[in-house]
Amino acid sequence: MKRRDFLIQSSATLLALTTGIEKAMSITDSEESTRKAPITLFLCGDAMTGRGIDQILPHPSKPQLYEPYVRNAKDYVKLAEEINGKIPKPVSFDYIWGDALVELGKAAPDARIINLETSVTSNDEFWVDKVIHYRMHPQNVTSLTIAKINCCVLANNHVLDWGYAGLTETLCTLANAEIKTVGAGTNLQEAQSPAILDIPSKGRVIVISCGTESSGISYEWAASARKAGIYFLTDLSSRTVDQIAAIVYQNKQPGDIVVISIHWGGNWGYHIPQEHIDFAHMLIDSAEVDLLHGHSSHHPIGLEVYKEKLILYGCGDFLNDYEGIGGYEHYRGDLSLMYFVNIAPNTGKLVELEMVPMQIKHFRLNRASADDAHWLQRTLDEHSRRLNCRVELTSDQKLKAVY
Repeated sequence: MKRRDFLIQSSATLLALTTGIEKAMSITDSEESTRKAPITLFLCGDAMTGRGIDQILPHPSKPQLYEPYVRNAKDYVKLAEEINGKIPKPVSFDYIWGDALVELGKAAPDARIINLETSVTSNDEFWVDKVIHYRMHPQNVTSLTIAKINCCVLANNHVLDWGYAGLTETLCTLANAEIKTVGAGTNLQEAQSPAILDIPSKGRVIVISCGTESSGISYEWAASARKAGIYFLTDLSSRTVDQIAAIVYQNKQPGDIVVISIHWGGNWGYHIPQEHIDFAHMLIDSAEVDLLHGHSSHHPIGLEVYKEKLILYGCGDFLNDYEGIGGYEHYRGDLSLMYFVNIAPNTGKLVELEMVPMQIKHFRLNRASADDAHWLQRTLDEHSRRLNCRVELTSDQKLKAVY
């Protein structure tokens, strides 16, 4: 073989070998990324720890209410006791979580995010134009820390029930308890600023919280450059998507997971407005959102997996003091869900969604019965199928999304 031909053949062999090594390294890197453990988030709907629930905790607020029919928060305790029997008072801080603490221990989520639908304040100046006012005494904040809550989203229709002073105390109390807050602040910039949760060796979770008028939030509560309040969305247009996208781009780093937590829609019923569906899709398509965490509905409603990203249109109430209140029984508002979402780092794609059925009874979260778990599965499956997602019941009475 001539020297020139030998050199050409040797170079070709070397190039092929180098290319093969590079491809192998690329495959290895890809496989390594795939093998990386998913980030697990615990999410739930409205957690209302005020009013009647606050009254059974170790440091109850003044019980006086300014509602049309109920003037004393202790009456909500009595209503619940008339239905299901005596509630021991005062209860320990972990009491209200009940069986949920066991499930949290089993799942060991990397971050725990709730919609805290109450003001945390001892301020007595209530919002006059509202008929319902929720508050929990600041000394009862241990009921949140004992469940290791990492982040409270606050853009909802109750965080300002006890005025601007109540909002300020809520923010300070949660900050002192080392719980991140998002969706409300002393001005619009603070209300729009995301909570950033660092997950060791896995990445970061960026949480943005906002709310709409359809959930009962007054436009008067909207934060502005010089006024405290919440991150209020005036509409669900592409312009609003661009606004959220700008917040995402200012904060997102490669590998971050972005969660939009939104308080929207009515309390009862399974209908999901097309406007909500379109907005959720636009957020995923144009704002690099990986998960939409919707709430306001008093019961879980349909969910969707769109382009491998999870959309929870309404998570339902998680904890409240409605136990003795009649009406809307066919929606089973006493049943709630714990959402455990596994998301792939770097891609933000849904790996798995597991939901644990609970029942609110004695102002406490209890594992739902097999019959109630089956009822939730059938109901959620019926309304999620319209969104090309199915919900199955597992052998251990949990719900699982199939898509």
